[in-house]
Amino acid sequence: MSELNRLRWRCRRGTLELDLLLIRYLENVYLAAEAKEKQVFLQLLELEDTDLLRYLMGEGLSSDVDLAELIAKIRTLPV
Repeated sequence: MSELNRLRWRCRRGTLELDLLLIRYLENVYLAAEAKEKQVFLQLLELEDTDLLRYLMGEGLSSDVDLAELIAKIRTLPV
């Protein structure tokens, strides 16, 4: 299984909102991202679904600056 397929599987979180946002980032941004941003994305995928949903829906902010910046980037991706 390729790295991209493994990440696609990890992006499937069981809620449509999370799935759409994470897959959109993976397919449109991740491959061209710098190594640091890719690492932050992997950190993001380690978060609990409740926290991830809260952050991506704009109902909370991560105290980690790098995570907060990536979350903001994901939230502003065009549909």
